[in-house]
Amino acid sequence: MEKAIISTEIKEAFNKLAEHESVKKGLAFIEGDHGKTVREQIALTEIPAPPFKEETRAAEFKRRLEELGLQEVQSDAEGNVFGIRPGTGAGPKIFVSAHLDTVFPEGTDTTVQEKDGVLHAPGIGDDTRGLAELLAVVRAMGEAEIPNAGDIIFGGTVGEEGAGDLRGVKAFFAEHDDIDAFVSLDGEGDNHIIYKATGSYRYTVTYKGPGGHSFAAFGTPSATHALGRAIGAVADLKTPANPKTTFSVGEVIGGTSVNAIAQEASMAVDLRSNDRAELEKLDAVFVDIVKKAETDENARWGDDRLIVDIKRFGNRAPASQPADAPIVQIAAAAVEAIGKVPELGDPSSTDSNLPMSLGIPSITIGLGGEFGGAHTLEEWHDPKDGHLAIQKSFLTILGIVGVENVIPPLLKK
Repeated sequence: MEKAIISTEIKEAFNKLAEHESVKKGLAFIEGDHGKTVREQIALTEIPAPPFKEETRAAEFKRRLEELGLQEVQSDAEGNVFGIRPGTGAGPKIFVSAHLDTVFPEGTDTTVQEKDGVLHAPGIGDDTRGLAELLAVVRAMGEAEIPNAGDIIFGGTVGEEGAGDLRGVKAFFAEHDDIDAFVSLDGEGDNHIIYKATGSYRYTVTYKGPGGHSFAAFGTPSATHALGRAIGAVADLKTPANPKTTFSVGEVIGGTSVNAIAQEASMAVDLRSNDRAELEKLDAVFVDIVKKAETDENARWGDDRLIVDIKRFGNRAPASQPADAPIVQIAAAAVEAIGKVPELGDPSSTDSNLPMSLGIPSITIGLGGEFGGAHTLEEWHDPKDGHLAIQKSFLTILGIVGVENVIPPLLKK
């Protein structure tokens, strides 16, 4: 794990920032606002936001952004909601977001249960806590009347989880070519900074054949046999440990009966790497494997009726930036300002993948409190001392955009 590097210039700027009365007022407000943040976290968690069905939560989040006085609050065609806190025009324009969706399917009970101060519910942490912390930052900036130099767009994105394939940030950045930096509030650890992005390709591969009775039609190519050939070959792949490159057959479906030659069989596959070249190399080998399984199964029976359908449904670009990139240094300085030691995390797959791959300075910074059971029905969150992460995010944002008559923007426009 790389050590955080913070320049003298940025350290001095943060010393000035921490001593300014409006900033101190904002930090104090955040600590005192803890109860409100937890109540919003609970309220939003209890509004289900399954993949591709985030509309109800999005509408409520939009209402809360409007209530906080952001300008031009809107929903876009993809379902993202966002509004702007205008600056004085002397700094960069940034987008700060948390994601609205959870991994849980429609019908999941998201009622929050509290026991000994710990909150229990699917989605209570990932990323509903991020949404609540974002609202707390907006509230603090308003209460302290912070004169931010650069414009700040605050919002919630859709489609971060699973098959959503980052559709929210992809849509946002397709429509906004004037964003100078991106900050995602997601993941655990108030001192955690993700500044590199793991890329992934996801596929559904389906074999289709004529099928038939297992005895009477013996000699007919089988979709499940072809699928088995492909899975066996995938399982034998060897990939580098550095840059970390992985593969997984995550779901297998097919066949109709024990005494039927399968007409159809499919698998869902996840390919990942921290390096674009390695991901492309793995992808090419994988596609060859699934095509060869079709050819081999047909050849086994002297037939040509089995076909394979290959659909890529996920494309998250890998990306990286140096550990001493200004945006990383700013976040690290903010972590130090709350009395913690910055931790530069390993590459991960988050909303930051997309803007980082476009060359836009981007980070994903962790949330407050303690977390457990993410992506399970037993998910929990202990919000104790959660205000520290909000203070860190508050300071990170101010460091990036600058504060009029206090510090200039630490990130160039």
